[in-house]
Amino acid sequence: MKKPPRILIVEDEPAIAELIAVNLRHNGLQPVWAEDGANADRELEAALPDAILLDWMLPGQSGLVLARKWRADARTKDIPILMLTARGDEPDKVAGLDAGADDYITKPFSTQELLARIRAVLRRRAPVAVDETLSVGELKLDAATHRVTWRAQAVKLGPTEFKLLAHLMRNPERVHSRSQLLDKVWGDHVYIEERTVDVHVKRLRESLGAAGAMIETVRGAGYRLSAHASTGAAA
Repeated sequence: MKKPPRILIVEDEPAIAELIAVNLRHNGLQPVWAEDGANADRELEAALPDAILLDWMLPGQSGLVLARKWRADARTKDIPILMLTARGDEPDKVAGLDAGADDYITKPFSTQELLARIRAVLRRRAPVAVDETLSVGELKLDAATHRVTWRAQAVKLGPTEFKLLAHLMRNPERVHSRSQLLDKVWGDHVYIEERTVDVHVKRLRESLGAAGAMIETVRGAGYRLSAHASTGAAA
């Protein structure tokens, strides 16, 4: 029998954590609670979860600090992180996403919204079709091994960036609006803002290095992956 997805809740308010845990259990998920970063690290050491619900304001290390730390650790870098916070301003949302969060949920939130966002990040973590091999210029993606190479050099990508690149590589030279990318990459985007796409495109470009220039911004329209973009001379 398949185990239910394990969700690590990092939240210092016991009442909020228990409410989230009850709703997760009722919907077929396995919640694990940690009240601060130290306890979260112990839970991560014991067993890796399928996703992390991370509160922004925590005693000791903040959620932003923890997100950056876990993204920098090879063992935890691919775990989807959803940031929970009462901060709803645009700069705060961008800061959370830039720290490595895959999504952002502003308190107070409904159970339906929380579950939809968790299911969305779990779906995004699922691999692309396993027999798929894509190539655009010197950029190559192998879904079977979850590897990306640029000029024969390995490129490390998170799960969302991998799916985003796969979609762009399946449709080279075509302009994709943010709304279309949300549909194709995120799947269920009823609660996800278009600004999220910009943050992940930025993260993808940074991970690709010189090959990041292949992802062009088309003003007023969206993004396009082009083999003809200038990426510098081959080494």
